[in-house]
Amino acid sequence: MSEIAQAQQALVAEFQFFDNWVDRYQYIIDMGRQLPEFPDACRTDEYLLHGCQSQVWLRTAAKDGRLSFQATSDSAIVSGLIAILMRVYNDRDAAEVVATPPGFISDIGLDAHLSPTRSNGLAAMIQAIKAAAAEASSG
Repeated sequence: MSEIAQAQQALVAEFQFFDNWVDRYQYIIDMGRQLPEFPDACRTDEYLLHGCQSQVWLRTAAKDGRLSFQATSDSAIVSGLIAILMRVYNDRDAAEVVATPPGFISDIGLDAHLSPTRSNGLAAMIQAIKAAAAEASSG
């Protein structure tokens, strides 16, 4: 099983511990509070992700075929979504990032419980991560 598939499976298992979405949202917010510090110098238009209702800054890098990224948001929920994406995609093989669909979103139930604007923002973050991975794996 790939690293990404294992990370997705672990996340789904963690979310199954919660009986309701109030607890799941709190867990997402708590995950966001534990994000690594994002450099203030990178809170610029260059790293600002468009397509999100909240402000999201995303910085990607590739080294030795592995994709890494840093991100932050001005929203607690979105910061938690970033933390989830980092658990799944950060420091992973770029080709694997491109090839692995984000099945955890529906498995957790995020697709049914996020507002349309949050869902669009999550999709924009995934699209940006996958685009950076595609670029890293192609060249």
